Amino acid sequence: MWARLAAMVLKEFRQLLGDLPILFILLWGFSGAVFIAGRAISMDINNYPVAVLDLSRSPESRELIARLRAPWFKVVAQLESDAALTDALDRGRTSLAVVIPPTFSRDVQAGAGRFQVISDGTQSQMATLAGGYITQLAGGYSIELLERRLGPSERLLARLPQVDARPRVEFNPNITSAWFSSLLEMLNMITMISMLLTAAAMVREKEQGTLEQLLVSPLRPAELFAAKIIPTVVVILLLSPLSLFGIVGGVFGTPLRGSVLFFYAVSVLYITSVASLGIYIAMLARNLAQAMMMLFLILFPMLFLSGATTPPESMAPWMRYATLISPMRYYIDFGYQVLFKGNGLAYVWHDILGMLVLGGLMFGFSVARFRRLLG
Repeated sequence: MWARLAAMVLKEFRQLLGDLPILFILLWGFSGAVFIAGRAISMDINNYPVAVLDLSRSPESRELIARLRAPWFKVVAQLESDAALTDALDRGRTSLAVVIPPTFSRDVQAGAGRFQVISDGTQSQMATLAGGYITQLAGGYSIELLERRLGPSERLLARLPQVDARPRVEFNPNITSAWFSSLLEMLNMITMISMLLTAAAMVREKEQGTLEQLLVSPLRPAELFAAKIIPTVVVILLLSPLSLFGIVGGVFGTPLRGSVLFFYAVSVLYITSVASLGIYIAMLARNLAQAMMMLFLILFPMLFLSGATTPPESMAPWMRYATLISPMRYYIDFGYQVLFKGNGLAYVWHDILGMLVLGGLMFGFSVARFRRLLG
């Protein structure tokens, strides 16, 4: 058994090392893709383009406009009319417009100053963040105006009712989005490469006409699957540290608080589970192009249901239950728990159990499908 398995594994490595497009995908996936995800995907507001229609032209309105400064906002246009404002939003020259009414100065003196904010909602997430920043900006301006009106008396200010909010952000104090996005991309690459390599290896046997030879060989289905999965596990274990230590931890400075050894030990289980799904896809596909289409058809729903961008608690009830069949939900939660928080087995056992159950089911389905081909 072991001699047959070793020979098959050696054959798989030779075929993999001779496939230059696959090698390029592997190197790019664990280097360039992770780096670009950390640099290009940002949840922070930086130089957000703002156009201003100041109908007041008063010291109060100019002071408000002066607060729309870097690094969060950048005033790109001073508009003169509503038509110009509409045109700027329609053409995409600005993503947010601030309209200050003619009575702004008088309203501020009376204690009821208001201004309008019009946001481009086509980029809903950034528009929501920009609205939150504007709200904080307006709140700070209001407190400063109140302090000016009351004068410098600290005793008088101390008598005013106040709410002192002091947020504390654990594990990512500066809310650095690159920490999140780069690690998420690395976990995505592990998932995608696990499915891609095994599916490509099995479909290659079909295209080259060697699958029939394997069907009549002494290899058992479990041995054949192990021969396809072992090279995938080895390749990912060799290349993913390039992402984890070189880019996630090195370039972006993400602190890795947990046990990396524990992370990779469970990753072997996850890679085996997802690779089994790749083999099942290969059993259904007739060629490599068809396998790739089926792979992406499955991969994107898995990602959307993983809870990486939207917490399961925020989803519809039926969709929240659907996340339980996504292996990525358990793996991404496990990865963040271990690498970001430094948690151990007591906190992530349920994620490991989910990967075990789904992995066993996917491996069983793949073996059953292969036996049907034998029959």
